[in-house]
Amino acid sequence: MATYDYKCRKCGHTFEVITSLSEHEREPRPACPKCQSKETEQLVEPVNVITSRK
Repeated sequence: MATYDYKCRKCGHTFEVITSLSEHEREPRPACPKCQSKETEQLVEPVNVITSRK
């Protein structure tokens, strides 16, 4: 399972969806939970990875 962040282009609401990769590929643009619009875009958030040095 993965978490995807989205923003609605119609009302500006931001929300997250927790779904499997296969489900995300089938339905890449979920409806906005606030206004039900399908005009959503996936947000790309920065990722910080910390590794140990051995």
